[in-house]
Amino acid sequence: MYGAMKVAIGGPLKVTFRPWVEGMENIPAEGAAILASNHLSFSDSFFLPAVLERKVTFIAKAEYFTTPGVKGRLTAAFFKGVGQLPVDRSGARGAGEAAVKSGLEVLERGELFGIYPEGTRSPDGRLYRGKPGGLARVALASGAPVIPVAMIDTEKIQPPGQVMPKLMRPGIRIGEPLDFSRYQGMEHDRFVLRAVTDEVMYEIMKLSGQEYVDIYATAAKRKIADEAKADKAAKAAAAQAEKNGTSGS
Repeated sequence: MYGAMKVAIGGPLKVTFRPWVEGMENIPAEGAAILASNHLSFSDSFFLPAVLERKVTFIAKAEYFTTPGVKGRLTAAFFKGVGQLPVDRSGARGAGEAAVKSGLEVLERGELFGIYPEGTRSPDGRLYRGKPGGLARVALASGAPVIPVAMIDTEKIQPPGQVMPKLMRPGIRIGEPLDFSRYQGMEHDRFVLRAVTDEVMYEIMKLSGQEYVDIYATAAKRKIADEAKADKAAKAAAAQAEKNGTSGS
């Protein structure tokens, strides 16, 4: 199914958007490897597999695979077809444990495993702090090399609220593999996990040219949502005050 979906989706993507790629030689012809990428757009998980010869498996939230109805079944089939695995984000440790388990299974088969260390899409195009729970633990437990990847301009193709995608050329920069064998067996040391994650994020930053923000993207999203809510409430209060003033004059 992956091959058929790659032809059906990857082919038109490459023809329509003509993504440019640098560093393709850094993808091994065979064997396990981890592709750690920044995350700007929903389309990142489609553009990267489209330009690679090898299959790459990403993780996706379980809701994409469990939604009932015809639409839900079609969505599940689509995500399975493009090589994504469901991750149950419930529970105390959520997606971190699921990402580790899924990643190790993929790598044990000698395949490519794709992961977004930020844990979610960037809310504003900047690069946010990587979460060590998934990437670093998978890298240290598997011994697989980590290949930093930078998606360029994918967020500009279809910004939030825009129905029709913009025809433009996104880019993909693939860095040299990173070897963390010096930390082998230390996947439960939180300081080591932090160091590994930060090293990968630094390489992604160099490749992408993004401004780095040393907070988690999830926290940034909450802050943006809270500010928007507060702004809306302030405007509503101002409008009500103006209305009351007008009615009282």
